[in-house]
Amino acid sequence: MMTKKEAVLDKIIAQGSLPLFYYDDAGVSLQVMRTLYKAGIRVFEYTNRGEQALNNFIAMKKLQQAEMPDLYLGIGTVKTTGEAETFLSAGADFVVAPVMNPAVGEIVHRHGLLWIPGCMTTTEIFNAQENGAALIKIFPAGILGSKYISGIRDIFPGQLFIPTGGVNLNAESINEWFRAGVCAVGLGSNFVTSEILNNQLYNQLHNETLRVSEIIQTCK
Repeated sequence: MMTKKEAVLDKIIAQGSLPLFYYDDAGVSLQVMRTLYKAGIRVFEYTNRGEQALNNFIAMKKLQQAEMPDLYLGIGTVKTTGEAETFLSAGADFVVAPVMNPAVGEIVHRHGLLWIPGCMTTTEIFNAQENGAALIKIFPAGILGSKYISGIRDIFPGQLFIPTGGVNLNAESINEWFRAGVCAVGLGSNFVTSEILNNQLYNQLHNETLRVSEIIQTCK
């Protein structure tokens, strides 16, 4: 039987994307979650980027358990062991980090879950591999670019990469990333935009999710 770690990784690869967002208001966060799910998203990341992150995450886990049993909800922007322990106790299905902290990886592995550390250099990627990272986040992707993946992938055969931070949401850009060798793309603030969040434009988010998902499946 597949472990949760394997299931989450398979779902990210199949989906070809990992949407992520944070918003202070719990009601908006819950509605964004419902909207993404309605549009076919089955794995996404809520980021630990504000004072309400934990309270909102707990509310989102309750909603997931009540209405979306086939959804995997992860926590992102986890830099310290304390943050990792807190959100794992709150039910995080996987953990994403902007940095490569082996101590965080050790805790996540101990829970039998997927740890996705953020790396920028080949040394960080090597260290992430040495510490059991099945999937590595290339961050910030907007600065490094798809040619970075093309240039390093032969050094790390079989390693799975996901670029986050600056992925443009058009067919040309997304196709370029997949051709470079990534298994999925991170969809951040240019996907769940501040305009959508502040103005509660859920229909717009639903339609954009369908559009981007279709592009991704075509490019994979």
